Amino acid sequence: MITKYIKKAAKGVTYMLLYFSTPLLLISCSDFLEIKSTSEIVLEDFWNEKADVDNIVAGCYSRLQSDDVMCRMIVWGEARSENVKNGSGNDGADYDGNLENVLKENITFKNTYATWDGFYTVINRCNTVLKYAPGVAESDPGYTQSELRATRAEVSALRDLCYFYLIRTFRDVPYSTEAYTDDNQFMTLEPMDFYQVLDKLIADLESIQDDAIGRYPENKKEYQTGRITKCAIWAMLCEMYLWKGDYDNCIKYADLVIEDKKALTIERRSDGASQSNSNRTNGFPLVNNGTSGSFGTAFGQIFATGNSQETIFELVFDSDAGNSRVGNSACGRLYGRDFLSPATCVTDDVGKESDRVIYAERNKKVDARIYWNTNSNKNTFCKYVHRTVGIETSGTTVTTISYGSTYNYEKKNNADHYYNSSNWIIYRLTDIMLLKAEAISQKLSDGAEQADIDYNKPLLAEAFNLVNAVNKRSVCQQTLTDTLRAIDYNTKDRMQKLVMQERQRELMYEGKRWYDLVRQCMREDNTQAVLDAMGNRDGINSQYVKNFFSGSVGKYAIFWPYYIEETKVSPPLANHQNPAFGSGEGNISK
Repeated sequence: MITKYIKKAAKGVTYMLLYFSTPLLLISCSDFLEIKSTSEIVLEDFWNEKADVDNIVAGCYSRLQSDDVMCRMIVWGEARSENVKNGSGNDGADYDGNLENVLKENITFKNTYATWDGFYTVINRCNTVLKYAPGVAESDPGYTQSELRATRAEVSALRDLCYFYLIRTFRDVPYSTEAYTDDNQFMTLEPMDFYQVLDKLIADLESIQDDAIGRYPENKKEYQTGRITKCAIWAMLCEMYLWKGDYDNCIKYADLVIEDKKALTIERRSDGASQSNSNRTNGFPLVNNGTSGSFGTAFGQIFATGNSQETIFELVFDSDAGNSRVGNSACGRLYGRDFLSPATCVTDDVGKESDRVIYAERNKKVDARIYWNTNSNKNTFCKYVHRTVGIETSGTTVTTISYGSTYNYEKKNNADHYYNSSNWIIYRLTDIMLLKAEAISQKLSDGAEQADIDYNKPLLAEAFNLVNAVNKRSVCQQTLTDTLRAIDYNTKDRMQKLVMQERQRELMYEGKRWYDLVRQCMREDNTQAVLDAMGNRDGINSQYVKNFFSGSVGKYAIFWPYYIEETKVSPPLANHQNPAFGSGEGNISK
C-alpha cells in the first residue's frame, strides 16, 4: 500500500501539478532563486533543459521554507525543551491546542506536529531530480557533466538533511531513494533503524562531497549560505559523526569547516566585510560584536542582515513577504506573535548574580546572549523577532539595552500573515566549534591517575579554547574580566557540562536544544539529561514526567510517535509505533 506522504509527493500520473511550483523566490535579486513555474507541466515534456532542473532544485528549497516544515524545525527542536513555554499569543482566537499539548509533554500520536509529510515531499523532490537530471545532461549541451555532479551533490545533501531531521525526531523512519511520480507506484516500507539510516546518510555525503560547489561567485554571495555548499556538507558530516559516536571523524570535518571559514574571511577582507576581533575569539573568524563600549553588531549581521561570515547554511526569506516572495511565517507566528514565550528559567537568569540556571555566573550580566535571545525588558523573544539589539556598557557594567524594530505581521487580503524576513540558520560556525568541543570532551579519560591527567591536558585545553572563543565574543566588556576560567573545567565531567551549557546559551531558539538532549541521552544510554532539563520546564506535572521518562519506555519517550493517519495507511508503521505512545491515545498528564 502506498503511504500517505508518498501519495502526496506522487500526486498526478501524467501531470506534475507542481507542488514543485509555488513561486520559488528564496533570495531577492538572484536568478536561480527567482525561477517561476507554470501550473501544469506534462512530465515527459518537462525534463529537457538545465532550466527545468534548476526549477525543481529551487522547489526543494522552497518546500523546506514552507510553514509546516519550518514550524516543525522549531517545535521539534525547541518546544519539548526547557527553553520555552506557552505564550500569551496562544490564548487568543488562533489558539493551537496541539502546540500546548507538546509544551505540557502531553503528546499523543494524534498530535498534528507529529506529521512529517513536508520533509518527505522534499525528499521525493530530491529523488525526482536525481532520477531525471542525468537525462537532461544527455539532451542539453548547456548542462555539463560537472554541473550534473554538482546538482546531484546538492539535492542528495538536502535529502540527507531531511532524513537527519526525521531520525532525530522519530528514531526509526521509512527510508527510500526512489522517486515516486506516479500514483500507480505502490510501496510498503518498514521503518529503518536509526543507525542504519545514519550510516546511509554519512556514506551518501562522503561520496558526493567533492562534487559540491565550494565557492559561489562574489556577485552571488547569498548562494554561499543560502544553498548547499561543500562546507555545508562538511557541517552535516561533523554532526552526523558525533551522533554516531565517531569522534575523530566529527573533529576532522569540524576542522574542514573552520579552515574553510578562515579562508573565506581572508577572501572577503578586500570588500569591507566585517571581521572578527581575532584576539577576542581565539583566532576563529566570528563576527565582531564590538569592543568599545557599544555591543550588539554581531546580532544584526547574523540574525537580521543574514549571509554573515560565520553562517554556513540558512534558509533565506525576503522582506517582501506575502507578495511574490517567501516569508518566514513560522518564526513570525511562534516567536513574533508569542505562540511560544521564553521559559521562566531563561528570563529569571537576567536579574541573578548567582545560582543561574542557563548563563554562566562568571559572565554576570555582561553576556550579550541574555539580550540576544530574549527582550529582557518584556520577557519576549529577541532572536528572530527584533532587527537589532544595542548594548551599551561602562567599564564592566551594562548600562543601556535598546531593541530595534520588530518584524511585524501584515494583513493581506483580509488575512493575517505572520511573515518576517529573518533567515533560519541551520548551521553556523559557533555550532560546529561547539560540536567539535563536544567530540573532544567525549575522548577525555575520566580516570584520576597521572597518565589520565597527562592524556587529558591537551584535549581539555583544545576544548576550552573552542568554548571560550564562543563565550568571549558575547562578553560585553571592552577589557575582558568576567570570562570563563580553564581551571574550573579540568575534568571530563566538568568539560562535558560546559560544552552542553554553552551550546544552550549560544544556540537558544535555533532548533537545537531538544536534539542536543536526545543525543546526550542516546550516548549515555539513559534519560537523565532530559529529566534534568524537565526540572526547569514551565507547566509540567513533575511526577508524571519523571514516570514517563524513567519508566520501561523512557528511552523511547524522547522521540515522537508516528502520526495516526500515517499508521492507518501504512501497516509497517502501525506495527512499529513508538511504545511510549503505543496505546493510541498517548500519555495524558493529569
